[in-house]
Amino acid sequence: MSGAMHVIEAGEGRPLLCLHGWSCHGGFFGPQVEAFRSEARVVTPDLPGHGRTGRDGPALTIEAAADAVAGYMAERGFENVIVVGWSMGAHVAYAMIERHGTSRLAGLVSIDMTPKVLNDDAWHLGLSDGLDAARNVGVRKSIQTHWPEIAPRIAKRIFARGLLADRDLLAFAEQQITAADPAMLAPMWASLTAQDFRDTIGRIDIPVLLAHGARSALYGPAMARWQRDRLRNGRLVTFPRSGHAPHLEEPAAFKALLSDFIA
Repeated sequence: MSGAMHVIEAGEGRPLLCLHGWSCHGGFFGPQVEAFRSEARVVTPDLPGHGRTGRDGPALTIEAAADAVAGYMAERGFENVIVVGWSMGAHVAYAMIERHGTSRLAGLVSIDMTPKVLNDDAWHLGLSDGLDAARNVGVRKSIQTHWPEIAPRIAKRIFARGLLADRDLLAFAEQQITAADPAMLAPMWASLTAQDFRDTIGRIDIPVLLAHGARSALYGPAMARWQRDRLRNGRLVTFPRSGHAPHLEEPAAFKALLSDFIA
């Protein structure tokens, strides 16, 4: 625990900090815990408003999540950390870098995430369905009023377009996401969709690996290329049979890539 943020650590050695996506929790990094616990200290927080942190944790914003994670690393004395940020977790990582610097970090893996979720007249690399600020008002309301109906659809959109998702994995995602509390998810969604890290991308001074799912239902390849072209030390790897979650959909390939990145 750090304050009221629930954190699980597995294994010993170099810290591998895994930050989950919106409406999920640290348990969505189960394959990475099993794959790396013999060679690293795998750290999986439940971010504010999610999992076992819930409403008793820090404020329900990306900034508060970033501060809580940075505080945990400082409290534990972590150095030379590899951060894996999936979806919202990448935004938490970007905010942490923006607010606390990179002195404790050795590298960042950003999994299928744009620096700015909402589209506008000058930005078309947010969510692929064209979500903008006007439509997002309705989305925020529906999270609170229709969560049991929309949660299974959110879970399905995690996985690759045009392929059958693993039945057990899909069932896990549907159950866990449906069980999340919409009263806490709505403010986190509002904070997430208010972020704009486009200027931050070019200032990141550690190696960054962009892991993009070729069959992502959320973001297109141009989004990943845009970031790669602006990073000081960036590499883009596309997972051909993955959607929004290559670490879950192609865990063996993701393990090999992450092992190489850590080395």
